[in-house]
Amino acid sequence: MNKHFLKIGFLAAILLSTACTSDSENDDTTNLAQLQADVEELTQTARSGEWTITNFVDDGADETTDFAGYDFTFNPDGSLVADNGTSTVVGTWSITIDDHSSDDSDDDGMNDDDDDEIEFNIFFASPQSFNELSEDWDIISFSSETIQLIDDDDDGDGTTDLLTFEK
Repeated sequence: MNKHFLKIGFLAAILLSTACTSDSENDDTTNLAQLQADVEELTQTARSGEWTITNFVDDGADETTDFAGYDFTFNPDGSLVADNGTSTVVGTWSITIDDHSSDDSDDDGMNDDDDDEIEFNIFFASPQSFNELSEDWDIISFSSETIQLIDDDDDGDGTTDLLTFEK
């Protein structure tokens, strides 16, 4: 009779663990599908024409005027071109999903998949003013006319960087 109870207990444990895993996997799959759809929509938005920087706050200082007169084009090949008619600066851009797997753990040591987010990656090697734009930006909001980005305190000085592109 003990064997019979052990078999029933074992089967119940398997059913419960499978049910929990399925719910969790469904949530992760739904979340990933939504993030991928958001990445595609943001990518299409960024590629939809020329943009200007209407706000850039770096370490608490408003540096928006450093980019006055520049039109930014997010090209399908990953190049980011800033042109003011006399000077052209070329960098790169991408939009990715960051799962924070290396730095988001609960007290139990398990990763928090709920913290997945979209990153708007910009890189300029030079000149220095453009290099300041080089970050893995988080998305505040975006529309067909505006892309608002934020970069929380990376260097421990308590400041937040803000970047806004507008058409």
